[in-house]
Amino acid sequence: METAAAPRWDLADLVRRRMDELGLSFRKLADACVDPLDEGAGPLWTRGTLENLAKREPVKAPSAPQLRALSAGLQLPLRLTQEAAAAQWFGVETVYDDESDPETRLLVRRFQQMSPEDRRRLQIIAETYDPS
Repeated sequence: METAAAPRWDLADLVRRRMDELGLSFRKLADACVDPLDEGAGPLWTRGTLENLAKREPVKAPSAPQLRALSAGLQLPLRLTQEAAAAQWFGVETVYDDESDPETRLLVRRFQQMSPEDRRRLQIIAETYDPS
């Protein structure tokens, strides 16, 4: 039987860290969270939701437009907010093979709980897999 994993706070921690780096208040961040693909929709995050997220309070998983808006507000590549959200809400970690192929990317559940040997086995599988 699988045991429950500890809660993840990847996106919450990313938001807090980036707000500190940029010197943003929750209100300023909320105002800047506009989806670049639909600027007419205006800000997609409220100050209260961002504050709850940063404080590790329960919030709903963000939609794709909300992640694009948050990325814009935090001035980060979309990939980083997507990966943090996937880890926080779905326990999926993105792992890059920095050793041999920086283009190799895996989405893995509970990667941090794996032994170094098991992590290396996954990297070898990813490097040798040819879907064609």
